[in-house]
Amino acid sequence: MIRITDFFKRVWQEEEGLGTLEILLIVAVLVAIAIIFRKWIVSWFQKLIGDANSDLKDNSGVTPCAPSPTTSCAP
Repeated sequence: MIRITDFFKRVWQEEEGLGTLEILLIVAVLVAIAIIFRKWIVSWFQKLIGDANSDLKDNSGVTPCAPSPTTSCAP
């Protein structure tokens, strides 16, 4: 236990270790936020994918138009 305490004291006092500690704290906060809001994030992502999928299905019957000098794409 003393080794772990000494390690964290050294990391906290060193400038290089402080940058690592800050990154670890930021990652921990982001993971905590992701865990807290995971249901909302998953439902938002599923809605986003579902909307994109339905848009693709709706546009599948549209024929592509490549105008040439003799034809027009006007409806």
